[in-house]
Amino acid sequence: MVSRDHKLSMRKQCELLQLSRSRLYYQPVGESAENLHFMGIIDRQFLETPWYGSRQMARHMKRNNHQCGRHRVRRLMRLMRLVPIHCPAGYRVAMHERGSGAQHQQKAPAA
Repeated sequence: MVSRDHKLSMRKQCELLQLSRSRLYYQPVGESAENLHFMGIIDRQFLETPWYGSRQMARHMKRNNHQCGRHRVRRLMRLMRLVPIHCPAGYRVAMHERGSGAQHQQKAPAA
């Protein structure tokens, strides 16, 4: 794509390719050892409790004496592509309308 040995300047080459020059010099940095450690903990816990979102996972981390806030947990979960399992659509609304299960008796379907 962009070559230092080309007769066009680097600036002109980037302009023609519609690239920012900073993109040429950017060197991606990997995750820190601490973040990799946290990702391992999150991964193991997520296998046991796949319904944990970032808030519950952050509380789990705090309970186990790990200094990891919710936004950091959220970023790491997003990086690992972990998405919690949620209730089916309308489940909570239906349960709320029905009332508590102990007090409510379902009516038999009309024949």
